[in-house]
Amino acid sequence: MHVLRAAMAVVIGAGLAACGSTGQGQGGAGTSSGTVAAAEQSVQFTVDGTATYGTLDVPAHRAGQRLAAALLMAGSGPTDRDGDDAAAGLEPHTLRLVAGVLGRMGIMTLRFDKYFSGQTGAGAFAGHPSSIDLAAFIKQADAAYDFLRAQPAADPHRMLVAGHSEGGMYALLVAESVSPRPAGLALIEPQDERFLSLIQLQTDEQLDAMVRQGGIAAATARQNGEAVRRAVADFRAGRPVVTDGMLPGVVNLLTPILLSGVNAAYVRSDDAVYPPGVAARLPHGTRVLVTEGTADQNVPPSTITPLVRALAAAGATGPGLRTLNGVNHLLHPPGAANNDQVLAPSAVTALQSWAAPYSSLAPGPHPPPQPSS
Repeated sequence: MHVLRAAMAVVIGAGLAACGSTGQGQGGAGTSSGTVAAAEQSVQFTVDGTATYGTLDVPAHRAGQRLAAALLMAGSGPTDRDGDDAAAGLEPHTLRLVAGVLGRMGIMTLRFDKYFSGQTGAGAFAGHPSSIDLAAFIKQADAAYDFLRAQPAADPHRMLVAGHSEGGMYALLVAESVSPRPAGLALIEPQDERFLSLIQLQTDEQLDAMVRQGGIAAATARQNGEAVRRAVADFRAGRPVVTDGMLPGVVNLLTPILLSGVNAAYVRSDDAVYPPGVAARLPHGTRVLVTEGTADQNVPPSTITPLVRALAAAGATGPGLRTLNGVNHLLHPPGAANNDQVLAPSAVTALQSWAAPYSSLAPGPHPPPQPSS
């Protein structure tokens, strides 16, 4: 969801079969003092016949020590393990930076290229991309969770899941389907509404902005907003979607979402999920963080309340909702460009507050692991 990236030219998949890893970067051999050095490793695991590729970051730790382990999940569209969409020229490194924050706290992380992103690519869905749906994405994420949990340094009793944007909704679904359940969830600028409801809201906001800028009349904005609502209702009911009378820009936005046969199965399955409903089923005591940047134009702050209330009703603990003043969907501070590879200080503080109970920094004179390069 960079621009709520529903225009997924394609999407993701999963079912663990085989795994392997290749050490890179900072090594991983034990030292003479009994401390295992920090390591960034390229890893892969097989899901329903598809090799899924990722990065495993293991902080420095004592030999034999078990670490809290967090699975990181990216937002919608072809967003890769680092939180980038290279084809769209968007490379903020959001998930790589989050991995760095957690790594400096002594928490190991796994982030992976979902289907149709990064090194993984289309995999088993290359010949029939229209068959992929949300369940395939969640199955792939479940397999990634199992792969991380099985790592020698991972503590299976301190498993965590963190998702950005649509990945936040994925985090809720993974928490429901894996075993053991994760101890904590970080929902970072999460999809907190039904998919098409957010698309509708985004379209309304863009139309209102055009009115303020003098680009269109208020009546035109109202007519197009109503047309989008009808189109969403028709799609949900299985009726033909009509775009007659819509502005060209609105049609361009809706075409890959409501008029694409390739994306139809995924859009329907995603839109069927109401994130607060999933949140209400979380196990009591799950430690949860929800971030909401006041400058987030993808998931507006006005939509977050039902999700937060559902988490409270489920008995979630932890920091809960953290409002990040001036922070946008990419966790950037005010004034940052889209490709600035930086997290707002308030976002870092929120993540640290959530992860503090799981921190296990290496003892002695050894410095904590540095963020991935």
